[in-house]
Amino acid sequence: MKSITQNKKIEAITETTLVIGIDVGSETHYARAFDYRGIEFSKKPLKFSNSEVGFEMFKAWILDIKEKHEKDKVVPGMEPTGHYWFNLGKFLQDNKMKPVLVNPHHVKKSKELDDNNPTKNDRKDPKVIAGLIKEGRYMIPYLPDGIYADLRTASNMRFQIQSELTRVQNRISRWFNIYFPEYKTVYGKPDAISGMMILKKAPLPEDILTLGVEGVNQIWRDAKIRAVGKKRAQTLVEAARHSVGTKEGATAARIEIRMLLEDYESRNSRLQEVMLLIEELVKEIPMAEKLMEIKGVGIKTVSGFLAEVGDITRFSSPKELQKLAGLALVENSSGKHKGQTTISRRGRKRLRYLLFEVAMSLVGKNPEFGTLHHYYTTRKINPLKKMQSLMAVAAKLIRVFYAMLTKGVEYDPAKMLGDIKRPEAYMQAA
Repeated sequence: MKSITQNKKIEAITETTLVIGIDVGSETHYARAFDYRGIEFSKKPLKFSNSEVGFEMFKAWILDIKEKHEKDKVVPGMEPTGHYWFNLGKFLQDNKMKPVLVNPHHVKKSKELDDNNPTKNDRKDPKVIAGLIKEGRYMIPYLPDGIYADLRTASNMRFQIQSELTRVQNRISRWFNIYFPEYKTVYGKPDAISGMMILKKAPLPEDILTLGVEGVNQIWRDAKIRAVGKKRAQTLVEAARHSVGTKEGATAARIEIRMLLEDYESRNSRLQEVMLLIEELVKEIPMAEKLMEIKGVGIKTVSGFLAEVGDITRFSSPKELQKLAGLALVENSSGKHKGQTTISRRGRKRLRYLLFEVAMSLVGKNPEFGTLHHYYTTRKINPLKKMQSLMAVAAKLIRVFYAMLTKGVEYDPAKMLGDIKRPEAYMQAA
């Protein structure tokens, strides 16, 4: 993704460019065609369906206008409305008409310029979108293919399943707080294997008392679990005997915990399946496994980073990656007033969150990054706050990843520490 300024985007829209504004919907799309000055070629918006027939009709419509008005280039643009634009965008890309995206916020703010009316309709929106394109106010999207497409889909699945798993865990924790709060004194984690075995057969304290120490221990012996025995069984039975959990709604409570445990096991199994797929995909990307040799960096970090970034060779410098992650520095200044420098927080939110998480891991587990963090927060001139330092560490990791993946070099702790005095731009970053 080579850096493109707004001037270059405007220069790309020439006299021979056909600008297409598209209002994307879940089932139906609308399009209008304009030249570089904003003169419309289409008498009325083209309505076409989100299907093969609709896409082919749209393509024929574009080629007809292109030939009739002697245009040699097509720039189709749309709002990134959820996921509905994906298939149309890929179709356009495959037919050598690379799509561009406009900011929905810009569309909303610009639609009143022509008629001083905020009305949204299928005729108005494509014109507003085309107007933003000819002014250079657009982005060039990245549609991953091959291994990167698989990795992004798998990574999205992982995040979704993990989110669902966390919700189930929270519901299980709530159940314990109501019906068996003492369970947490026996097991630090509610998903302990030996504990879940008992809950499936004896979910409530009174059920555990009915089993008794021998009954609880027998369940574990039948399952051939060696890490627990009569001592743990005695502790569990005692906790059940002195439980203050409510005894009302016992019948429904037994069904609820059974369903929650089934949901937990199902989602956990899916998560393991997806992680196996991710591990196999990462192995196919050159140098990706080398990233995990950095202490504190694991498969989730590497796979998440590559899923969000895609083919890293499309970036000309690490600064473009920082911008993608929303870690680029912005300054609020006016006249004599010099405001605070902060990170932009614009870009891929998931990538920024992932980098922040791994930065915390690095400063705690990795000696070199820990030293870097200590330097940032204790230097005599312009020391950083802890959060600012973590952002600087995340930016440093981006530069390390970029060098390793593009140059094929291995991680060098000495070289990383050799740059310790270089980064001072983050001294005011938030």
